[in-house]
Amino acid sequence: PQPASSYGRSGQGCAGTEMGPATAFITHPVPSEGLVLSSPRSWVPILGPGKLLQYRVPRHRMSHIFKTKMVLGFILVILCFSNVFFVLWEISQGIPRAPAFFISPAVVGITMVILPLFCLCVAQLSPPEEDLEDHFHHVTTYLYASLVLGELVLFCFADHPPFFSKGVNNPCPESSSSFLSKITYWWFSGLVWKGCQQTLGVDDLWSVRKEDSSEEIVAWAEREWKKCRNCHSAYSGSESEETEVLLQSEHSQSGPLLKAFWSMFGTYFLLSTVCLVICDVFLFSIPKLLSLFLEFIEDQEAPSWHGYFYAFAMFLLACLQTLFEQRYMYMCLVLGLRLKTAVTGLVYRKILVMSNASRKTATVGEIVNLVSVDVQKLMDLIIYFNGTWLAPIRIIICFVFLWQLLGPSALASIAVFLFLLPLNFVITKKRSQFQETQMTHKDERAKLINAVLSNIKVIKLHGWEKTFMEKVIGIRKQELQALKKSQILFSASLASFHSSTFLIAFVMFAVYTLVDNTHVLDAQKAFVSLTLINILNTAHSFLPFSINAAVQVNCRLHSFFFVQASITIRNGTFCWSKETSPCLRSIDLTVPQGSLLAVVGQVGAGKSSLLSALLGELEKTDGCMTMRDTAAYVPQQAWIQNASVEDNILFGKEMDETWFNRVIDACALQPDLESFPAGQKSEIGEKGINISGGQKQRVNLARAVYQKASIYLLDDPLSAVDAHVGQHIFEHVLGPNGLLKDKTRVLVTHTINILPQVDNIVFLVDGMISETGSYEKLLQKNEAFAEFLHSHVAAEEKAGTGLPASVSLTEPTYLKATGLPLCAYIILLFTCQQAVSFSRGYWLSVWTDDPVYNGTQQHSELRVGVFGALGVVQALGRFVSTAAVLLGGVLASHKLFLQLLRNVARSPMVFFEQTPIGNLLNRFSKEMDAIDSVIPDKLKSLLGFLFNLLEIYIVIIVATPKAAMAIVPLTVLYAAFQHFYVSTSCQLRRVEAASRSPIYSHIAETFQGSSVIRAYKDQERFISKNNFLVDQNQRICFPGAVADRWLATNLEFLGNGIVLFAALFVAMGRTHLSPGTAGFSISYALQITGVLNWMVRSWTEIENNIVSVERVREYWRTPKEAPWTQNGKLQDQVWLTEGRIEFRNYSLRYRPNLELALKHINLTINGQEKIGITGRTGAGKSTLAVGLLRLVEAAEGAILIDGLDIAQLGLHDLRTKITVIPQDPVLFSGSLRMNLDPLNQYTDADIWTALELTQLKSFVADLPDQLEYQCADQGENLSTGQKQLVCLARAVLRKAKILILDEATAAIDLETDLQIQSTLRTQFKDSTVLTIAHRINTIMDCDRILVLEDGRIAEFDTLEHLIAQKGLFYSLMEESGLA
Repeated sequence: PQPASSYGRSGQGCAGTEMGPATAFITHPVPSEGLVLSSPRSWVPILGPGKLLQYRVPRHRMSHIFKTKMVLGFILVILCFSNVFFVLWEISQGIPRAPAFFISPAVVGITMVILPLFCLCVAQLSPPEEDLEDHFHHVTTYLYASLVLGELVLFCFADHPPFFSKGVNNPCPESSSSFLSKITYWWFSGLVWKGCQQTLGVDDLWSVRKEDSSEEIVAWAEREWKKCRNCHSAYSGSESEETEVLLQSEHSQSGPLLKAFWSMFGTYFLLSTVCLVICDVFLFSIPKLLSLFLEFIEDQEAPSWHGYFYAFAMFLLACLQTLFEQRYMYMCLVLGLRLKTAVTGLVYRKILVMSNASRKTATVGEIVNLVSVDVQKLMDLIIYFNGTWLAPIRIIICFVFLWQLLGPSALASIAVFLFLLPLNFVITKKRSQFQETQMTHKDERAKLINAVLSNIKVIKLHGWEKTFMEKVIGIRKQELQALKKSQILFSASLASFHSSTFLIAFVMFAVYTLVDNTHVLDAQKAFVSLTLINILNTAHSFLPFSINAAVQVNCRLHSFFFVQASITIRNGTFCWSKETSPCLRSIDLTVPQGSLLAVVGQVGAGKSSLLSALLGELEKTDGCMTMRDTAAYVPQQAWIQNASVEDNILFGKEMDETWFNRVIDACALQPDLESFPAGQKSEIGEKGINISGGQKQRVNLARAVYQKASIYLLDDPLSAVDAHVGQHIFEHVLGPNGLLKDKTRVLVTHTINILPQVDNIVFLVDGMISETGSYEKLLQKNEAFAEFLHSHVAAEEKAGTGLPASVSLTEPTYLKATGLPLCAYIILLFTCQQAVSFSRGYWLSVWTDDPVYNGTQQHSELRVGVFGALGVVQALGRFVSTAAVLLGGVLASHKLFLQLLRNVARSPMVFFEQTPIGNLLNRFSKEMDAIDSVIPDKLKSLLGFLFNLLEIYIVIIVATPKAAMAIVPLTVLYAAFQHFYVSTSCQLRRVEAASRSPIYSHIAETFQGSSVIRAYKDQERFISKNNFLVDQNQRICFPGAVADRWLATNLEFLGNGIVLFAALFVAMGRTHLSPGTAGFSISYALQITGVLNWMVRSWTEIENNIVSVERVREYWRTPKEAPWTQNGKLQDQVWLTEGRIEFRNYSLRYRPNLELALKHINLTINGQEKIGITGRTGAGKSTLAVGLLRLVEAAEGAILIDGLDIAQLGLHDLRTKITVIPQDPVLFSGSLRMNLDPLNQYTDADIWTALELTQLKSFVADLPDQLEYQCADQGENLSTGQKQLVCLARAVLRKAKILILDEATAAIDLETDLQIQSTLRTQFKDSTVLTIAHRINTIMDCDRILVLEDGRIAEFDTLEHLIAQKGLFYSLMEESGLA
């Protein structure tokens, strides 16, 4: 949120800028608004007689205030002309009169636009002695001034609406508000109050003003566009409607649409610029007035009224600066709203006339971007554009003023800038390296957490939670270590930025006083210079934002209206050779220039073949294909040369350092290069043997990006990298904001989550295009693509269950996690550094008060030294206090992360079954990121501005204690304004966000059905609906923006009020106040408006982000499973020596509301017995294992193992004694040794023995790193059989007395199955083995067979007896063909 603008303020740091998009708006002025102060009375007497006749009609009634204005206007006219006639009479009588006595009242009476005091001023042209005798002119002059004052007061009240205006439901109160209310935005206060009392809805907001409505704006835009287009066509030749260029064309860089917008809004924009220029005039007038005020303090002989005059003048100029600044913001942002309305309307009308051919060259995503992203950049440019030329002018003016005060010493400040720029560059460069390291560890952590959550059942079955928690915590510690270093550098950067004002002042004052002893640093020079330096820093910090806004504008409207297809295939049929059948058939494909096309489908659908066809690698048997411009190809199997990393990427091109570094960063290769021995010069072995698969793929991608081709063909480049690196690559390379955003991209992908961000999708089935279109369109069709998507996409995160937690509920949690002692230490640090800041200012005031002897000040060296020392101490204090907050945030984040991890790990399996994995990953990533970085940063800002405000208050109160009487009520008002603003603004933001989606949905619908709409000739109805939706959005945007201006104006008025009272009390007490103390007080008071604005902003940001703490705490309150260990239970006894299992009336249900999954199971399994468990699907076979391992607790009954009730054991005590080989073998990303022995309990010799017993020894011995061989995630670099054998080796290592095989051989080939069965018979002959199987032949050699049906025991006996009974088991054998 941006509650206030301080475009020209000289506050702390960047308080002079609004860092984000435009959020404030202005009314459409009528011609007389700008002249209300001087000319509101002019039309009243002129039009009065005609109006009087009109008001004789009963329905036209005059208000009392209007009658009063008319009467006063007539009296003023009569009075002016009576002066004219009186002067004429005096001249006729021979009395000499100066021409001014005739000209002045004549001009005033005729035009009524001269300033009220004009007569008084020109009257003073006459001789004083003549004035003393001229009673008539005295009387008329004072009477005139009184009447003008009365008119001014009356015009502060509003008239009724125009007599012939049409009634509007719920009109905007601005139109009926007074002039004073309009310029202060007090007409908005009613909505602010309502927002605090109730929840705001659309019906509570005002109707859109006519001048802002789509009907008016778009009609105007169409007229202007036709004019400019006709001029453009006359110049460049006619073009067909399908190739209209609305923004840019090949012939004109300015574009007819820009000219149309300039003709519509140019005058309005220039008026806003005038407001900004006037604002700057007032901005630079305040230091001059401060100089005069300090002169007054020094001159004890000066009249007291001079001081009061200067105080009120500073207040008046500051208020005028506020009004013109806010008017500028207001006008710019309403201009932005109107521009958005115009663009949306023109784009929508263009959609309705697009033919089918032209619709194929654009996508819904592009159109939505036109009316959202591109328009927002234009809106930003409207605000920031003037900064590109005005900020340098401000800097020059500051230097001119400083030169006037300090002479050539002012140039010393340039040296400070030259020192700080490289310092900040080095800090930023180093910090970016730490951030890269942090991101690498963050990706590793996210990858591991994703693996843990995806395979949580296996981890719980084996009791590995602690081990994997330690691995996650280890990576997290490395991540936080990098974050700590980054935050320390950030603190240093902030300290240098905030100390720039001191450094500039210190260098200039030192040079000024030490170079020449006759240079006296008085209060006027010192504190006026400080005020100018604040303005200088504000302009200096604002300039990059202005330049960035101008550079960022890359409007793509021409891509929508004039776009060529880069790739076209018509009825194409392709095969690998003429002897083989076609692999691609009937391909019709058009890829617009600059678009991103995703190709998806099942394995073998023909995705890679399509890219091969585009490359010309396939034989074309039918159809035609064209591909414009140069192409770059990224194969799925990365091809790497035996050369350096640099040579692999350059691929024969010349080195462009800037582009090379951008490519490296975008492809996430920077951390890799830093880890290589020779960086980018490191040699890559043959076939990339010495780098990982992910690194190979990223080098592969970087090579393609570096080529700057026009077309990019990418065969699933994201598959070889982990999810978070893939997301980084998509965002920085392939996506709508990536390096290739303007290139044509054909992307084969299996990464489903990026599909909503592509322009178009092609879904292939068996070598044919099944569907094509945007993501939304294909989902709405609900055909093959939707089925494919639903089978791959995880459940979306559940909707929020309530309103975000308030700061009051969640902040104590955050502070408690930080640690109360550290919080107290942070407060102490901020107090100390602000105390040093106070001391520095006080020392400067004492320095300026030093007496002057023989034209010199004594002890200048001492003053300079102490001033510099205090500044350095304050800079160090700023650094330490900022670092303490940021590092305290790291500590809080660490504690909250540990609690989140432990609580999630302790949750039962039912929790993971009910909670989408996306929810959990979001908590571990996005929410933790906010806690890591955003909250500490905003908390640091809030504390900094809070203590800065307290320092300003203390300075004013120390200088003038009576000022406390004014400061206390003004502070209470500040708190009230903030409370009202935050509650209303947040609601308006929420409603506005909901109003955007219907616009985009309607545009998408119209785009897809434009031919039907044209067939029914129903364009007007759809245009009306679009106008309505846009107006609804504007109806919400407008109050939201006015809220920012309302807050900014009121806060700045409060700040100006504090300046006024500080100056008044200084003027009242000047007899005992020195000039230095006075300058100290006033110069600090002038900073208060920026501080107040930024305090509100920081507080609002904390409110928005502190909810992340509550979302993390959400899982603290979820049910937890039983303790992992029970102290004392198995301390003195050896348990599980026999392996005897007894079920006693055991029942189990998965959740309280469900039926029993196992019902009253009673059976005994003897030690070392081999039991086969079978039954149809859903009979309860796997549930039996679930109960035995207590993944779900018993509903009733008990299970005893070797006579001990397992419910009395710790979960890890139980689970580590039982080995499970699941149906799907699960391996984790890491070494083979870690996968075999996650708990690190066995020696290498034990592991090699287990590998030999499972026939894996020779395979592992041939691997590059043997036991340290790195397994890919899910063991993707091993075959299914090898993974199952690794799981078997893991079981052999544990030598458990109870082994559970849960469908362990269902998905492997017969040879591997026989191998596993042989190992089981030999290695587990002394163990109790429970084999759960669908395939009857796998349990035929078991001692006994348990047959389950509907959760009950149907049969339990030996194979021979079960066959003889010819019961359920016999039926299963018959179904399997074994009977």
